[in-house]
Amino acid sequence: MAGPSGSAPDARAATCNQADEPVRRVLVFSIVALALLMMSVDSTIVATALGALQHGLGTTINWAGWTITAYSLGFVLMLPISGKLAERYGGRRVFLGSVVAFSGASLCCGFADNVYVLIALRAVQAAGGAGLTPSATGIIVDHFGDARDRAVSLFGSIFPIGAMIGPVFGGLFVAYWSWRGIFFVNVPIGVVILVLALRYIPRDRPRTRAAHGGFDPTGMALLGASLLAGMLAVSYLGESAATPWSWAFVVPAIVMVIALWSFFGHIARSASPFIAPRLICGPGFGVVNLINMSYGGMTNGVVMLLPLYATHRYGIDVLAAGSLLVAQGLAAIVFSLAAALALRRTGYRLPVYVGGGAIAAGLLLLAVEPRLGVTPYVWLTAAAFLVGAGRGAINPASRNAGLQLAPEHSSIIAALRTAALQVGSITTVSIVTAVLARSVDPGIVQGWVYAAAALLLLASLRLIARIPEHHGSW
Repeated sequence: MAGPSGSAPDARAATCNQADEPVRRVLVFSIVALALLMMSVDSTIVATALGALQHGLGTTINWAGWTITAYSLGFVLMLPISGKLAERYGGRRVFLGSVVAFSGASLCCGFADNVYVLIALRAVQAAGGAGLTPSATGIIVDHFGDARDRAVSLFGSIFPIGAMIGPVFGGLFVAYWSWRGIFFVNVPIGVVILVLALRYIPRDRPRTRAAHGGFDPTGMALLGASLLAGMLAVSYLGESAATPWSWAFVVPAIVMVIALWSFFGHIARSASPFIAPRLICGPGFGVVNLINMSYGGMTNGVVMLLPLYATHRYGIDVLAAGSLLVAQGLAAIVFSLAAALALRRTGYRLPVYVGGGAIAAGLLLLAVEPRLGVTPYVWLTAAAFLVGAGRGAINPASRNAGLQLAPEHSSIIAALRTAALQVGSITTVSIVTAVLARSVDPGIVQGWVYAAAALLLLASLRLIARIPEHHGSW
């Protein structure tokens, strides 16, 4: 039986239902997913075209490589800022602005006539890309009701797809068109996303400045300085001639420590901090951020170097070595989807335990030589698949564990998670490549790196018991 027509609760419920009716969830999710896919493809497609880009612009491979470094630096630097903007002004506004910035910068990158302009434009492109994940998360949390946990869980299956198809598209564009095509392809996709988003993504709900705090330029500057200095320091370590006692490493490392110390001191004293301290290291949030940095970021870093390992240690050709990442990516997609569907029943801790154990086991298999007459390629493929399965199992739980604690801060939490992944990945790659550059036998040394990473992840399993447990929707 329906309640009395004049009752206030029924009137409010009717109003809420009317407001929710226009949200076409499948279509909205498809729009934000396409944007995330566009961004994730761009993270790998440029690496495939570096040689063609170098010759096309008449530059050195070092400067061509800076087109990737500038994107990574800009992306990490802008993540917390984008998250704060989305939290303060609304996910839809930041999503639209990010699509425009990313697509416009891509168009300009395609027309760049020298490498210095291209590097600067790649930083602008990164600023646009950095806003997509926080704003997309905010849109889902704001408008998907009790389905938001499953929707954000599905984000984990998008990024492996982009990482796999990026090199394929990059190779096709270089072979049959030009390196400029890797940037031009984003433009029509961006226009489609923009038109659909304007039409179907609901407008942002009214937000009060008091609810989300001030913008805090001092905190923003301190965090930005620490991130930039830290990324410059670890990027330098990746160079072949780098030494940890060089001023090129020592100076930015000192700046990073001072700026980060000052940032935490500032936000602890500020009445309206740029990022609330509890979202970084508070109960529940601190352990989730550590899990993301280790099982997510560090694992991603060592996986990126898997083709190099296959070539150095076992002499596997480049094409076959690259296919190992496909095996890892397919496993991540499949197990991420399965974990997302089961998350309400399993809770958060079980899939992280299972996934963390699988990653550690896969890395140990990579470290040891093939057994039982198995060929090196098959052995490495099986190990890569196991690592990917573990990453997929962890992904939905690690996304939801933080969001569930403070849905009202979903955009900044998503930004912090992505920043943790990026920092963990970039730091791992830089340190490992620095070690390999000084080794007599890089293949054997990289095997020891995989063994050390596996043991570190096994030791970190004890952290999982501190993840806030939750079953059902939130």
